[in-house]
Amino acid sequence: MKQTSNLSGPEIIAKYQKDLPTSAGVYRMIDENGRVLYVGKALNLKARVKNYTSFKGNSNRICRMIAATKSMEFVQTETESEALLLEANMIKRYRPQYNVLMRDDKSFPYILIATEHKAAELTKHRGIRNRKGHYFGPFASVKSVNATIDILQRAFLLRNCSNSYYANRTRPCLQFQIKRCAAPCTGEISLKNYAKLVDEACAFLRGKSEKIKQELVKKMHAAAKREDFENAAILRDRISALAHITSQNKISTQRVEEADIFAIYRMGGQFCVQLFFYRAFQNWGNHAFYPKADSSMEESEVLSSFILQFYENRPAPKLVLLSHKLAEQNLLQKALSISKEKKINIMAPKRGEKFTLVQNALNNAKEALGRKLALNITQKKLLKDLARIFNLAKTPRRIEVYDNSHIQGTNAVGAMIVAGEEGFNKKQYRTFNIKSENIAAGDDFAMMKEVLNRRFKRLKNIVTDNEDNKIDKIKENDFPLWPDLILIDGGRGQLSAVGGQLEQFDLPHKIELIAIAKGKNRNWGEEKFYMPNGREIKLAANEPVLYFLQNLRDEAHRFAIGTHKAKRKKNMVKNPLDEIVGIGAAKKRALLNYFGSAKAVSRASLADLKKVNLISDNLAQKIYDYFNQ
Repeated sequence: MKQTSNLSGPEIIAKYQKDLPTSAGVYRMIDENGRVLYVGKALNLKARVKNYTSFKGNSNRICRMIAATKSMEFVQTETESEALLLEANMIKRYRPQYNVLMRDDKSFPYILIATEHKAAELTKHRGIRNRKGHYFGPFASVKSVNATIDILQRAFLLRNCSNSYYANRTRPCLQFQIKRCAAPCTGEISLKNYAKLVDEACAFLRGKSEKIKQELVKKMHAAAKREDFENAAILRDRISALAHITSQNKISTQRVEEADIFAIYRMGGQFCVQLFFYRAFQNWGNHAFYPKADSSMEESEVLSSFILQFYENRPAPKLVLLSHKLAEQNLLQKALSISKEKKINIMAPKRGEKFTLVQNALNNAKEALGRKLALNITQKKLLKDLARIFNLAKTPRRIEVYDNSHIQGTNAVGAMIVAGEEGFNKKQYRTFNIKSENIAAGDDFAMMKEVLNRRFKRLKNIVTDNEDNKIDKIKENDFPLWPDLILIDGGRGQLSAVGGQLEQFDLPHKIELIAIAKGKNRNWGEEKFYMPNGREIKLAANEPVLYFLQNLRDEAHRFAIGTHKAKRKKNMVKNPLDEIVGIGAAKKRALLNYFGSAKAVSRASLADLKKVNLISDNLAQKIYDYFNQ
């Protein structure tokens, strides 16, 4: 490492530049605290880095980055395409301040027809493709996947139950009764004929909807002709379901079978990237992204970086359509083709059906960004009014609200919701399983103390680990990790308990506290607010800040109850095999595959347990003793 502490940014970079090769590679610019400021790629490292050895000719953004640079790191690659892929990987890993960053790195759901079982299962899937079967997607939301699966069941009568549920059926379930499953589990349909239904569903999801409908119409007429009216009615309902799926798509295509469409729009110094998924000639939904990028950057520059990060860990379609032509479009196309091991075509169409689809995406981007900016203005005004009415030291950028949920102390959970200038920040939501065994059933004060203790103990450790100990620098994607305000659901008692708990931490940052208590008759709109200084506030019923604070409290309540219900449901269906010491995932799977269910395991004899693969004689005795104490 070069000794560069007394040199300016351009001088430091010039020292590195002298020794650089002329090959392709990736460079990182690093500040005095070791944080990565920027990741870039180059066909010629030596020539590219030379641009940073002077402030002259660079934008204000780049000049600030050069001035803050105290060291650099380099990785050589064989080709510029490899450098481009490595750059995207490093941007997602280090999240540098001066790069374009994806703020929402969500994964999109797929429809999976899993074929590992003799009777294929229809289900939704998200994440790694570790199951054998046919994947269709991505879809823009889980809601659209659920709706499509619901209609596919009506159209093709495919099962959506788990393999263990399937194995334990002795008579058809409700899905068969309401004509949403052909019930292969009990032989109501042969596996051969069920496989035909699976093939039809796959063909439909691959875009052969008209062919499938025509075949079903022929079968319906043939059934009616031979007076098999019951079967004809079933076929009629299936045709109706297929027609409903195709009618749901507001925009279908004639020539674009498979494509992702990216359109970017800039307004008010912010960017919106609207993404549309087209599969099987149909629109499978859209999603709006708001990447973090300097307002001085061109749309094409932001879009190029965004696309590469988007596909870094996702599959790509054969065609990618763009609203703007990119400076290095051919290079991006080549890099993605190498990464995905298939030919990918990237284009910015100027006419025809593809151009119409892109323009539709661009209009959606414009409208989405307009709505977001309008919401931000309203949200910022609410926060300023909140600070004014409650006489806060400053306008809060991060508000945290806590709540507990339990039934007589069982399955107790604490929940934290977070809000800021852009509304609710659901990525920052947290849940806390109440762990202390000394808490009396229903002791909300003790539960809240445990939650706050765990939350702020961890947060204080983050502050301690921060080298310059500046609270304002502790951020994630430009959003502070440290709260400016905590809203407490309760009265003076809860306010005093929370305040006393926070005082124990000797926190280096003042946190404002406001308690919100329901009115005398617990009427919505009659709330009273309490401050640590003894001040009591009652807001007018038409005051927007009152509605804002009510909304925060109700969101925390909703989130806490939802978390509690999920935990309770999980414990209710907990597999008893999980309680037996020595049984891991593989042995549990072996037992369930052999006996079909945990209930069947509990009834098994010791001799039968010993027959199971992976189950030793000692473990078989343990299992038998557990269920036969």
